[in-house]
Amino acid sequence: MSSVSSATVGHMPAPDASIDLAHEQTPILDRPVRDVRAWVAADLSPETWTVPLSATALAEVGEMVASMRRHPLPMLLRSSADFAFPELAQALRAAKRNLEGGRGFAVIDGLPMDDHDVDDMVACFWVMGQLIGRPVAQKWDGTMVYDVADTGREYGYGVRGSYTNVELVFHTDNAFGLAVPDFVGLLCRHPAKQGGLSRFCSLYTVHNRMLERHPDLLPRLYRPMLYDRQAEHAPDGEKTVSAPFFAWDGRRLTARANVSLVRKGHEVAGVDLAPELADALDAIEAVSNAPELWVEAPLERGQLQYLNNREVAHYRSTFVDHDDPARRRHLYRTWHRDRGKVTYDG
Repeated sequence: MSSVSSATVGHMPAPDASIDLAHEQTPILDRPVRDVRAWVAADLSPETWTVPLSATALAEVGEMVASMRRHPLPMLLRSSADFAFPELAQALRAAKRNLEGGRGFAVIDGLPMDDHDVDDMVACFWVMGQLIGRPVAQKWDGTMVYDVADTGREYGYGVRGSYTNVELVFHTDNAFGLAVPDFVGLLCRHPAKQGGLSRFCSLYTVHNRMLERHPDLLPRLYRPMLYDRQAEHAPDGEKTVSAPFFAWDGRRLTARANVSLVRKGHEVAGVDLAPELADALDAIEAVSNAPELWVEAPLERGQLQYLNNREVAHYRSTFVDHDDPARRRHLYRTWHRDRGKVTYDG
């Protein structure tokens, strides 16, 4: 087990218009992590992260659909306990082993999208994901299954990047959340015509490299900074949250990784980005983008992708969509967290 420094971490008082999560401050992990969680691109191949579905598992999908049609019910009331799918469950357990203590992400290949109505496939995705973790709300309004598609809206305050076709640099979902999801699930209905590719990098490896190359800047990432909440709060709620980028509990490193939302958070709050923090953000952005640290895993129609949202950062390239609206890039997303309440703020 890696040791931690005995020094305590200083506290930056949050401005009046920010929720303060300074309780997340921890001692600093001051030695590199050298286990399977700290991988580089050369350590992985598609076989490493892909979980195939057997013919028996695919038959279980068909049986699940048939059962749902015999016994109609709103999707959100469907429970994995209501179905028997031992082969599918085995695949999901294999994926979760990769999420917890493994490489941190997995692709399940894949649901038979051409054999069933899309609503039936989304319902299967909903049921199967419960074996990864409890689904929780992804927006303040209680949205449980989130459509990831380009709406044509311009990326900016109150508009999530997932509603656009812009490049999304390495980040973790809901880095500004009061209760960050542990796992993220995606089902691909249609990929983009061009681009929209997923990349992943280990935040353990990013931390190791920061420790090696920028030891003077790393401590700043353990102290609070302001994150823009992207207007996901009550109308009279605070627009920013104050929390550290990294946290270490002696066994597990977790991160609220989103450099752009930190810069935006300080702008929204009217608080200058101090030079030390600006340098730390620049450094971690450069480290994360090093090609030897990330792998690219294109998501194809019918594939399910799950990732550990506290230990792995992900990226999406900009994309060009199909002219035919029926074929435009469309993913369905779920968040999973067994801590706290099922509501957005947990």
